[in-house]
Formats: sequence, C-alpha cells, structure tokens
Amino acid sequence: MEQVLDKSKVGVMSHRFHKFYLKVTAFVVGSFGPVFFLGTMPETAGFARWTLDFLSWPLDGVQTYAEPTTRFLSALTGGFLLGWGVMIWCLSVWVYDKAPEFVRRSVLIGILSWFVLDSFGSIASGNPSNAFFNVVVLLLAVGPLWRSARG
Repeated sequence: MEQVLDKSKVGVMSHRFHKFYLKVTAFVVGSFGPVFFLGTMPETAGFARWTLDFLSWPLDGVQTYAEPTTRFLSALTGGFLLGWGVMIWCLSVWVYDKAPEFVRRSVLIGILSWFVLDSFGSIASGNPSNAFFNVVVLLLAVGPLWRSARG
C-alpha cells in the first residue's frame, strides 16, 4: 500500500521548517545584543572586548573598550541587535502564518542589508576580517530562508 506524505510537515523547505528557522535567525541576530550590552560597563566589558578583538582579527588586544564613546556605541549596538532579534522572533510567532513569503522576504532583505553595510563599513574602518565573519553569520542567519518554502 502506498503511503501519502504530507510535504508541508517535512523537508527543509517547508513552511513549518521556515517558521522554526526564523527562531534560529532571531537567536543568531539577538545573541549579539547582550554581548555588546556587557561592553557598556568596565566591570563586564571583557567578553565584549574579546568579541570585538576576535572580529577584528588577529587577537591582539587593540580593542580595549577604554573609551566612553566605545561603551556608548556598544550600548546602542546591543540594543539594536537584541531588538532586531526579538522582532524576528515575533514575526515568526504572530505574522508568519498570515504572510509567510512576506515575512521571509522582509527578514532576508534585512539581513542582506546588514551584511552589505556592516561588511563595507568593516573594510572601510580597517577591519576586513569582520567581513569574513559576516559571511559566516549571514549563512547561519539566512539558512533555508534563501528560498521560498513549498507547501
């Protein structure tokens, strides 16, 4: 007897998987928020300093987080990234079922916009290694969202 498989519940390109992967994307984007928030205070800036040092490879201790302007920029960056991650999560929970293709496209365009501006800015500021790390984050954040879901 032939068994019929419901393609909407399986497969990498199903709506169900896209909806799940939007949460992965939200986590990838939003997880940078608390890291950079920690950079706002000298007592907790160690991990943020190390992260910035790593992203501006090689690890050489040049990124110190000593300047108040760096800590302030870290607060802004942390807030934006956490907020963006939370927004993607909310889109997956409250909007995706009503407009899956529009949610997918919106998140994809947002991530691609971040990638282009952040990568060019990294290169222009003398930190081209971050453009390489951006490729890794881009691939993790986009994953299967690059293509439309079927079913």
